[in-house]
Amino acid sequence: MSAESNPVEYINHHLTNLCIGQCESMGFWSFKLDTLFISLGLAALLVYASYRIGRNLNLSEPGGMQNVLEAVVEFVDQQVKDIFPGRNPLIGPLAITIFLWVFLMNAMDLIPVDLLPKLAEVMGIHSLKVVPTTELDTTFALALTVFALIVYYNVKIKGPFGYFKQFLFHPFGKYLVPVNLVMTTIEEVAKPVSLGLRLFGNMFAGELIFLLIALLSLAGFGAAWVPQIMLDTLWAIFHILVITLQAFIFMLLTIVYLGMAHTEEEH
Repeated sequence: MSAESNPVEYINHHLTNLCIGQCESMGFWSFKLDTLFISLGLAALLVYASYRIGRNLNLSEPGGMQNVLEAVVEFVDQQVKDIFPGRNPLIGPLAITIFLWVFLMNAMDLIPVDLLPKLAEVMGIHSLKVVPTTELDTTFALALTVFALIVYYNVKIKGPFGYFKQFLFHPFGKYLVPVNLVMTTIEEVAKPVSLGLRLFGNMFAGELIFLLIALLSLAGFGAAWVPQIMLDTLWAIFHILVITLQAFIFMLLTIVYLGMAHTEEEH
């Protein structure tokens, strides 16, 4: 495909999933194989690395990767202690899993945009979307999983009636029940929507900028201003901050929302 002659097709090609099923109509039975394989592959890599490092812990002379993971664990543990009320053995492991998994999926954006799609074409795969978090399916799957836990702990801690009472009397008291019902419903629905859309929007925008930089290079503009390697490097350095920040925000909001679910009464 010639990016110089048809930049729109070039961008669409990179944003097209390897899909089976009802892909043309984007129906329910459409399976985006690239998103599934890459996200699950990164999850398997995370599990394997954690297993290997945990199995070979050296308390007297820790290695480089052990030091990195210990720093991450301590950082996440401190966030949970500062934000989460009480104690729940699920929150810490959930927070660190979300942070590391989302970070790894985001980090796929740092791979040169043409590298993996070109390798896939050699193997006969003509469409490959590399970054799972540029796909709404991924970000909303994560957000809805967190939302399911929010509802579960709300019902468990406050009881079914206590959780329903929150919709009736929050935030304006017993004299504005219809308004409270609408406002609290919007507030609850906004939690997964904001989680999913924030991550998707930032990562999708970053992917588009990398594609535009590639187009500038192929069209000859890169040589006229600064070498292509400098454009890529500068944006990649900035993007490292973006992908880390987005993983941190998703983890932090998860802790905050689950902490609110564990609070029996608002003060």
